Amino acid sequence: MKNGKWLMAAILLAIVLAILGTTPPRPAPVSAPPAEFSAMRAMGDIERIARAPHPSGSDEHAALRGYLMQRLGGLGLTVRTQNGQFPEGARAALNRRSGAKAERIPLVNVLGLLRGKEPNLPAVALMAHYDSVWGSPAAADDGAGVASILETVRALSLDRDRKRDVLVILTDGEEAGLNGAKMFFAEAGEAGRIGAIVNLETRGGGGKANLFQTSALNGEAARIWAASAPHLAGTSLATFIYSILPNDTDLSVALPRGYAAWNFAFIGRPGLYHSPLATAQNLDRGALQQMGEQTLGLARALTQTSELPGRAPDIVFFDVFGLFVLHYAPWWGWAMLAVAFAGYGMMAMRRLDPPALVGGAVRMLALVVLTGGLLWALNLVSGADGPVNYYDRLAAIPRLQVVALCGSLAVGLALLWRRPDSASGEVGLVLPVWLAGATFQVFAPTAAYVLTVPLLLSGVVALLRGAMPRRDPVLASVIVAALVTGYALLLGYSLMQAVGPVVPMVCLVPLLMAVPVLVPLRRPLPKGAVRGAAAVLLVLAIGIALWVRWDAPAASVAAYDQVRKLGVKG
Repeated sequence: MKNGKWLMAAILLAIVLAILGTTPPRPAPVSAPPAEFSAMRAMGDIERIARAPHPSGSDEHAALRGYLMQRLGGLGLTVRTQNGQFPEGARAALNRRSGAKAERIPLVNVLGLLRGKEPNLPAVALMAHYDSVWGSPAAADDGAGVASILETVRALSLDRDRKRDVLVILTDGEEAGLNGAKMFFAEAGEAGRIGAIVNLETRGGGGKANLFQTSALNGEAARIWAASAPHLAGTSLATFIYSILPNDTDLSVALPRGYAAWNFAFIGRPGLYHSPLATAQNLDRGALQQMGEQTLGLARALTQTSELPGRAPDIVFFDVFGLFVLHYAPWWGWAMLAVAFAGYGMMAMRRLDPPALVGGAVRMLALVVLTGGLLWALNLVSGADGPVNYYDRLAAIPRLQVVALCGSLAVGLALLWRRPDSASGEVGLVLPVWLAGATFQVFAPTAAYVLTVPLLLSGVVALLRGAMPRRDPVLASVIVAALVTGYALLLGYSLMQAVGPVVPMVCLVPLLMAVPVLVPLRRPLPKGAVRGAAAVLLVLAIGIALWVRWDAPAASVAAYDQVRKLGVKG
């Protein structure tokens, strides 16, 4: 099985799958059927929304509010505003960004109601914020969310079997501390009528639009989403990670009220976050299509059901390269680990070699420690050892992704390309991964699938190898290696977009996924060639890191920004 062509075939297929899984769908044209979501129809609203920056309290913001009220009214909604004033701290923040000295800044939410056949049923709310930061046209944050809601409501207005009311909440003041959402959920009478709520956000200008947050006990909420739309994107890993980050959106204000809730966002093209370059022209139409499709599909399912999703035990869910969604109860992770244990146990018992077993485990532990240390060091080389500009750091993410990939490959080649070279050695290599999967399964069962599913697949291959000692299951090995490595590449790409500038060590997770399935396919090469390739990759990683460090500030940096400590905003 150790033939270079099989490894190359697996890697090439993995790259294709990773590209498929990170690419949003094609935008639907203006001529798409009226009942469907069309990104190109929604672009008409985005071009108006993003014609100029529209921070809260500005003349452009007031003009945009008038436009949105007119649009909602034209779609058949009953429209009103909810009025208040920005609190002192938020007003000071807005003044500091704009350089103004306003003593009062109006806080105005726009609310629209689309009636259903059974208005006594709890309503479905669609929420996004219509304010921008100072200096950004905000085509994505949150023009994409607002336009997605407008196009969704247009399509929903055509549904004759729509039971529930649809409440549109366009909040003000999100960029200065979620002020509009706080005012709405504290004071608006409509807040008591909501049964389910969908929030739309962005942090960037494109990429996959993912479900990244849900209400607690999300079993039913995740299942109705999984059955609601084409081109779904989202994972229970993302919802777990977001739950432990100190990040907030408008939905954070709503969740304590117990609604069934879903939060969607895209974070690709990260340099466009809060950027003066966040124009309609620079917005990824495919990202808008995916956000809108999921919003419409989910909203349509919610408005037509007689009973909204209730609280049910959390489940594991993830999209498979954007083609479909798998979901299951968390306890299945233990069954997957059991299959992997049995498969690798049978493989080891063919010819048990305890020193090789221990040696494989030591090599995997060394891989984790050295790769983690190298990624940390490379991040410091790239400029994270001192004050950094948050938005300039976001713009550097594509280069930081290459740094992480090259660094991980360099260590992997140096440690694993020639050894382990026996079945016991391979089993030893997998043992720390199995233990990591079991630890995940105990403490974060909805996130553990990133290790338990690959272990299941590779464990099945190990069972086949143990059962057929004279014939390697090459085809099965190549397919499993391609699937697991493709998902590992996709995951590493996504994790680096999300938190890479702060903790690039997250790349250890996809590394743990890919190594056990690739090692059996590798073909030993001369030691000098392996070391040379590792050295080239390491030099490339250091060179790109220094480029990030010494490069001039990106043109996309937010206009109001000052150099400050690196942070992450959701």
